[in-house]
Amino acid sequence: MAVFVSVTMPDGRSWTPKFVGEINQEKCIGCGRCFRVCGRDVLQLVGVTEDGEFIPVQLGADDDDDEEEYERKVMTIANQMNCVGCEACSKICPKDCYTHAPMSAE
Repeated sequence: MAVFVSVTMPDGRSWTPKFVGEINQEKCIGCGRCFRVCGRDVLQLVGVTEDGEFIPVQLGADDDDDEEEYERKVMTIANQMNCVGCEACSKICPKDCYTHAPMSAE
């Protein structure tokens, strides 16, 4: 039987954090909602070229000169170790792109 890391909340409830594992690039529309809700610098928006290469993109950049260099935008996991398991990214994602998993205590 698998045992997962859990936290006891101040009111006594048990909570099992689920950490980001992957983002389904086919479903992602690059809207940036998840990026805006994550305060831990876990995610990065990138442009995807026709060759499948990633080009970093700045959200909210007024002068988006790179737009001609990529076909579409998608979110990527840049700093997975910064994730605290809150799942806010998944909860705000309109396309249900995220996969999360608890951390094994073993």
